[in-house]
Order: sequence, then C-alpha cells, then structure tokens
Amino acid sequence: MRVKLTEGEQALTRSKGWAKYPRRRQGLDCYLKLLESTKYSLGFNIEDTRKARRIAEEAIAMCPDMPEGYIRLGWVHNQEFVVGLGKESIEKGIEVAQKALAMDESIPDAHALLCSLYTLKKEYDKAIAEGERAVALDPGGAQVHMCYANSLSWADRPEEAILMFQKAIRLNPFSTTSLYLNFGIALTKTGRFEEAVSAYKKAIQRAPDNIAAHILLASTYSYMGREKEARAEAAEVLRINPKFTAEESAKNIPFRAQSERDKFVDALHKAGLK
Repeated sequence: MRVKLTEGEQALTRSKGWAKYPRRRQGLDCYLKLLESTKYSLGFNIEDTRKARRIAEEAIAMCPDMPEGYIRLGWVHNQEFVVGLGKESIEKGIEVAQKALAMDESIPDAHALLCSLYTLKKEYDKAIAEGERAVALDPGGAQVHMCYANSLSWADRPEEAILMFQKAIRLNPFSTTSLYLNFGIALTKTGRFEEAVSAYKKAIQRAPDNIAAHILLASTYSYMGREKEARAEAAEVLRINPKFTAEESAKNIPFRAQSERDKFVDALHKAGLK
C-alpha cells in the first residue's frame, strides 16, 4: 500500500500510549484532537500556535493519563518560544515532557522534545544526550533525528548535524517545515549558502507564514550580498509580524557565540529590519 502519514500520525503510531489506553470513544476523540493540534502547529505562526495549544490542553483534560497529550503540549510550548509567544515556554515544555516520561520513560518523542527544549535553553550537552537517547529508541524516526541534528548544529558541530539532517530527510521525504528550517541553519553555519536558501524555501513551501524561515532567509541573503532578495524577505517578516525587531528575534535563537549573534543581527539590519 502507498500510505502517507502526517508527522502527527507517525509520532502517535510509534507511541506505546495508544495501545495501553482503553479502546473506547474517548480515546479516539483524544487521538483526533492531538492530530488536530499537530495540524495547526504545522502552520508555524502565532495564530495557529495558539490554536494548537488550546486543542492540546483539551486533549489532556479528556485523557489526563496519556503521555501523548503532554508531549504534544510540550511541542506547542517549544514552538511558542520560537515564534515569540513567551520566554517562559521552555520551562513549561520541560515540565510537561518530564511528566510524560514519568508515565513512560521509553517514549522517543518525549526525549526528542527535551532535546529541542534544552537546545533552545543553550544546555547543549543535555540536549545532545536526550537526542542520542531518542535516536536509540527510534532509529527509524525522522523527527528524533531532526532534533538530535539540531542540537549538534547549535553545539557548533554543524558538519555532523548536516549528515543527520540528510538521514532524517531520507527517512521521511515528506519532511515538515521545521526539518528544512533547521537543516538550513546547519548549512548556513558551514557557509553553504545556496543550499541553505534552497532548504529555507522548502520550509516556506510547507508553511508560507513560517516567520522563522523568512527571517533566516533574509539574513542568509544578506550574508550573500543579495540585498534585493534580503529586503523582499524582510517585507514578508513584517507582513507576518509588523512589530518584529532583530534584537528581540536574536534572543530566541540559541547562538553559542556572541559574535555569531551580532553577525545575524547586523545581517537583518542590512535587510531593512529594525
């Protein structure tokens, strides 16, 4: 059979929680809510992220004994931080991820979630350890490989990260906006700007209002000296968030070195962003 599963369906299919839960209508309703929350997260913008959170919280209220609901909410918190909805989102995400693991410590997506959250928190060693654990538990999972790759990228190991991102894409040719976004970052870090541009464009194809992809594409065009294209992407950033500032954006990116952060902010200023 030729079957294409969404990222949410893949994650839930891998999880043990659904097999443990009684097969009744309430369980199905929770499953459908988590898929709906995942669908909104794929939009990768503020409005859809808020909807994703509300639906994930509804799923937890309906099925509080299932770890999948807490994992889904954790991913929403992760995204809230990335799109600029709250600095406290990282700690909230860690809290619900740990709650899920307290129910079942063998769920790979919970470890992948912690990997992503620790990366945003700049706790790189913790992030890499969680990424390694997630991949060991789910060696065929694209998302766990993406999270592990991203932790390597921000820990200044971008060449290793690129190989891991490429494996994630092979595992899931229909990869999400997040995978191509983070792949682009690793490529940018190694100076492979043309390939990074291609990755960011693929991220935008999957989610046209992915503000992070537009921001990173604007900065990359600026690095390349392609001012006209950089300004066009800057206009997209302001379309999505008219209150955007480069300094605030840089605070949500886990740069390891101050020089890297300053270079990024300068590139956005050159693109015409305040």
